[in-house]
Amino acid sequence: MNPKVDFYFSKAKNWQEEINKLRILVLECGLNEELKWGCPCYTAQKNNVVLIHVFKNYCALLFFKGALLKDSKGLLTQQTENVQAARQMRFTSISEIVKKESQIKAYVFEATEIEKAGLKVVLKKNTEFKMPEEFENKLNKMPALKKAFNSLTPGRQRAYLLHFSQAKQAQTREARIQKCVPNIMIGKGLND
Repeated sequence: MNPKVDFYFSKAKNWQEEINKLRILVLECGLNEELKWGCPCYTAQKNNVVLIHVFKNYCALLFFKGALLKDSKGLLTQQTENVQAARQMRFTSISEIVKKESQIKAYVFEATEIEKAGLKVVLKKNTEFKMPEEFENKLNKMPALKKAFNSLTPGRQRAYLLHFSQAKQAQTREARIQKCVPNIMIGKGLND
């Protein structure tokens, strides 16, 4: 156990018993415990394998390359349709964790082996993400914007495309695009 991570387990108002049990199970699998993104993160060969985190309605193990796990028991959840690699194993009680203890460890061991083998999740290319019509029209009308957008890193392009596409109404998409144009023009990403 890493003392730098202890605060996470003691500060939790909800799910404290559950996440402490998950911590013990993951550590029994031989992983190193670190603090990343304010959460307990477990690594093998300095690579992220699994993370413990809490939400309002559940606590979870997040497998960074969960899409590569066999998931023969159907325990993994894709958080949203746009999450490509990570998968969550969600829990709502200590009894559920105790009941699935051997399965949890099996998934952690499999995730560790995937990491040690250096396997990678094949991510969708940006061209596979839907380009909102409003943004495509804006790019066609403004060649400088098109050049600036194409100069962004693939991750930044993807973030903008997802941000624009998530709006259900055309008016909202237009407003999001208009708000982001200045940042795109200076080479900034959505969250920079």
